[in-house]
Amino acid sequence: MAHRFPALIAAPAPAQGRLWLTGARLFDGTGGPVREGAAVLVENGMIRRVGDASQRCPDDAQQLDVGQRLLMPGLIDAHTHTSGHTPRVLRGAEEVLPGTAAHFLQAELRDHLRRGVTTIRVTGSQGLAPQEARQAMRYGAFRGPRLLTCGKIISATAPGGRFYGDMYREADGPDEMRQAVREQIRAGADFVKVMTTGARSNELEDPDPLQLTPAELSAVTDEARRMGFRISAHAEGLDGCAAAISHGADTIEHGMYLHQRPDLLEAMAAAGQVLVPTLSGYYWMAGLGEMVDPSQAEPVPEMPPMLTELARRNLDQGAASMLAARQAGVKIALGSDMSVATGLEIQRMVQHGLTATETLTAATRTGAEALGLGEHIGTVEEGKIADLVVVDGDPVREPGLLADPARIWLVLQIGAPVAGQALQTPFGERLVPCPGVGPRPGP
Repeated sequence: MAHRFPALIAAPAPAQGRLWLTGARLFDGTGGPVREGAAVLVENGMIRRVGDASQRCPDDAQQLDVGQRLLMPGLIDAHTHTSGHTPRVLRGAEEVLPGTAAHFLQAELRDHLRRGVTTIRVTGSQGLAPQEARQAMRYGAFRGPRLLTCGKIISATAPGGRFYGDMYREADGPDEMRQAVREQIRAGADFVKVMTTGARSNELEDPDPLQLTPAELSAVTDEARRMGFRISAHAEGLDGCAAAISHGADTIEHGMYLHQRPDLLEAMAAAGQVLVPTLSGYYWMAGLGEMVDPSQAEPVPEMPPMLTELARRNLDQGAASMLAARQAGVKIALGSDMSVATGLEIQRMVQHGLTATETLTAATRTGAEALGLGEHIGTVEEGKIADLVVVDGDPVREPGLLADPARIWLVLQIGAPVAGQALQTPFGERLVPCPGVGPRPGP
C-alpha cells in the first residue's frame, strides 16, 4: 500500500513549457558511466526525453546549451537534522525571539538548493518546524529542497528525551507506541522513525542494548506498515540492528557495528533494506570539523572526551560496516546526519572506500529508493520529475566539487531554474528559441 507523501503534495508548482538541455555530459544516476553529448527534454516539470545533443531542438521548446558541463540528478540526503539553529547572543544583547529559528531554518533549506540538494529526509527536528517550512515552500514563501519528515522520533522513555527535547515522542508499552505512530501520521509525517537503541551523542545513553521490548517494536512497525508508511530505525548496537532488520525496517540508520555480523548484512541484502552510514555525524562528534581525511585533522572537540573518543571509534567501525555492506550487496544511501553537509559526506564516503560512482549513486538513485520515491526522482530517465543539477567539472573524478556552491552551475527543481551560478545573469538571456517557440519555463 502506498500512502500520499505529504512531501509530494506540498511541492511547489512545476515549471510550465518545454526546455531542451543540450551539450551535456550525463551522469544519469543508474550506476553507469558518464555519457558524452547528451540532451534532455524537460516538459512541464517532467523529463520527457533523454536524447543526444546531435538531435534537433524540439518544436516549441527553449534551448539551453550547458557547454559540456555535467548534468546529473538532484542530490538526495537521506538523513539530516535540519532544524534552524539560533545564534548564541552575547550577555546583554537582545534575547533570541521565539520566531527567529524559522528564519535560520529557511536559510539552511535555501543553502541545500544552492549545493544541488533537491530532496532531504529530516530524521528528527524540533516540533513542527519541518512541516511549517514545507508549507511555506508550498505556498511560495521561498524555494528549498523537497522535504520529507518523520515528525517526532518515536522512543521509549529514555535519557535521550532530556537531551533532544521536542524531537522525541516518548512512549511505553505497545498501545502507546501505536498511538505515537498515529500521531506522527496525523502531523504530516512521510515516514516513521523509531529508536531501537539509545544515541551515542549524549553521555547518559548506552547505544548497545535494545531500547524497546519486542512487543513495543512490533506495535510500531505493524501500525506503520498497516498505514502504508516506511520505517526508519535508529540502530547502533547489534541487538538494535538485529531487531530492526527482523521487524522489516526499510532503512537502518548508522549500524556502525554491522560488519561484525555478516548474517545481518546478508539478511538486509535479501530483504532489500538500505544502510545509511552517516559518517559525517561521527566526524562532527569527534571534533573533526570539515576535514575529509581524519588522519590529517587536529580535533577541536565540542563534546565530552568520552563521546569524542567513542565517535573516533565509531567512525572506524562505521566505515568498516559500510564496506562490508557493499561487499554483501546491501544498498547504501547517503545521509550526512548534519545540516548542509551532503557534499562533505560524499567526499568522506569516497575517503573511506566507496568509489565516486558508488557514492554518487547512493546520493541519487539509492537515496530515492530508500525514501520510497524511486519512481519519481533519483535518476535522469523519462517520466521522472525534473530535479536536475548541472555542475562545472566531473564529480566522478573530483567528488569535492559538490561541496562548493561555486561549482553548481544550475539547479532545476520540478523543471524550474532555482539556483546556481547560471542565474547570476538573467536566465532568459541564456535561452535560444526553438522553432514555434512557446512559453519559457518559469522560476
